[in-house]
Amino acid sequence: MKYVLGAAALVLATLVSGCSSNYVMATRDGKMIMTKGKPEIDKETGLVKYTDRSGHELQINGDEVSSIVER
Repeated sequence: MKYVLGAAALVLATLVSGCSSNYVMATRDGKMIMTKGKPEIDKETGLVKYTDRSGHELQINGDEVSSIVER
């Protein structure tokens, strides 16, 4: 019975984590930045706020970003 509950919890965790989309941001100098979730653009400051694959929240100047594509 414990194995069934453990397997069900693992399947549920996998399904829930699959709901958030990852994005790729291309910069003007050719870098590709993989993000967890959709990057947010702050219209007041012009900065793009994103979470990298390691879970760190970072910001980049919006002028440096050439495109944002869902992966």
